[in-house]
Amino acid sequence: MRTCAATAVKVTARQAAHRPPGTGTGAAVVGFTNVSARPCLLQGHPTVAGAGNGSPQHNVPLSVTRVGSAAPVRVAPGGRAWVKLTFVQVQGEGDGYCVSGADPVVYPTLVIGLPGSGAHQVALDDGQFAECDNKVTVTAVSAAKPV
Repeated sequence: MRTCAATAVKVTARQAAHRPPGTGTGAAVVGFTNVSARPCLLQGHPTVAGAGNGSPQHNVPLSVTRVGSAAPVRVAPGGRAWVKLTFVQVQGEGDGYCVSGADPVVYPTLVIGLPGSGAHQVALDDGQFAECDNKVTVTAVSAAKPV
């Protein structure tokens, strides 16, 4: 079975139900839907970049910490696979602050890449991506939807 081509995948994102404490996004669940007519494989840990001003030409790659072991996930037509992104959380009220002293960053979209399946620009269905320190922890692609 082949890896899902970039054109075979539609990507969506929502804030995760379980997030670290703070006022930023904290964590997001990213879903990859197979929009092709054939089953295919998704695998690995994603790369993540913030799209500056929503433009892929101004991407800011985030430092990725991988958790979990990666194994190929078979995705049937119309089926989904998932990853969870957990950010260094923005703290406080209003514009917030970063514990490290860095300035918080808000991205209207992220560019999520999967090995062999291309890079996909995605916005949150329910907010914007807010994070500190340009760091993100990512899970491997999974058939089970994370919370």
